[in-house]
Amino acid sequence: MSTNKMSRVLAVAATALAIGAGAAYAAQPAGQGGPGGWHGHFMKELSQLHDQLKLNADQEKQWQAALDTMKQNHEAMRANHEQMKNQFKAAQQQPILDLNAMAAAHQQVEQKDAQLRQQTSDAWLKFYNGLNDQQKTTVSTALKQRFAKMEARHEKMREHWEHKKGAASAPAANQ
Repeated sequence: MSTNKMSRVLAVAATALAIGAGAAYAAQPAGQGGPGGWHGHFMKELSQLHDQLKLNADQEKQWQAALDTMKQNHEAMRANHEQMKNQFKAAQQQPILDLNAMAAAHQQVEQKDAQLRQQTSDAWLKFYNGLNDQQKTTVSTALKQRFAKMEARHEKMREHWEHKKGAASAPAANQ
């Protein structure tokens, strides 16, 4: 793995608790993020981590700045996706689809979203870099637990799809 790619992986890992989940949160359809939903769970995890870190005044300002950036960018990403959805609906009313225009609109939204994700990542990294070693250890432990949960969830999904794939191909083999 190249040094540039490794630094990117490390940067993502350092902020995964906030931005990894934040990006998924940002992409979530409206109406699915209520207090009992995914958003509530994510915010509860962040709140618990915040309480464990025992931040000083400067660190608290950085935390709030990162949290505000994440929330604002989440809303901007949702607005971008809503705009794209509306453009696609309008495009579908035409007798001949303009696939070039649809692809360009999609690309433009992806670029905007990438910039928003980078802003969020930068804000969380600025916060993380202001922590002491004990606080970084607390964040690292939380991230490792989250990574383990994510891996377990991915493994469960892989098993589910392999089972479904096997069940779907079994009737074909019997013919």
